[in-house]
Amino acid sequence: MINDVRIAIVDLADELQVRKQRIFKLLPRLGIRTMQRREPDRGNQNVATVSLEEASAIRQEIAKSAEVVEGSVIQTLGGATSTIFSDDAGFFYLIQLEPDHDPGRFKVGFTTDLDGRLQKHRCSAPFAKYLKSWPCRRVWERAAIDCVTHGTEQLHTEVFRTVAIEDITRRADAFFSVMPSLTSPNGDNEGEQLETETINTVLQTNEQHDDVSSQA
Repeated sequence: MINDVRIAIVDLADELQVRKQRIFKLLPRLGIRTMQRREPDRGNQNVATVSLEEASAIRQEIAKSAEVVEGSVIQTLGGATSTIFSDDAGFFYLIQLEPDHDPGRFKVGFTTDLDGRLQKHRCSAPFAKYLKSWPCRRVWERAAIDCVTHGTEQLHTEVFRTVAIEDITRRADAFFSVMPSLTSPNGDNEGEQLETETINTVLQTNEQHDDVSSQA
């Protein structure tokens, strides 16, 4: 039944391209309480979910508070337009899709939720793992991709193959070393917070990968 359909907070955050922490902060104001559900696609982990009606209320609340950046309406593959919300600080990530069987195949891109994005990729590439990620603005993504993938073989939209995966990491390090540090509107160093979250997530997801590999 449609009333039984639930949406994971991490999936809703990925859809709206906002950080999941922002959604959790909205819930008390909207009077929404999440329900935990085990998801096979996420290794049977418990994830917080909301109903379709609650998800609609969250979308409306975020849309109301969104500060649309000039030129931030983009064209999707289906021809529809998508609005980029004010949460434009996130992560540029480098994922190795098949570490053992095809170590040169990798995925790069931008996300506001490292854990949610990796779990989604593991639906089709169960052994995928982060090699590294960097605090990033959404508007830097295209330039970063062009920089780190130059001279590699493009397999899909953001999937590539290289003969030396360590070169991709070095290129990304060089790119982000010359980019401005991320500073929040109140003057705090947002980059430090993002970097800490990056390190913790990469370590956790790689440990999960090692556990899966040892059981295979």
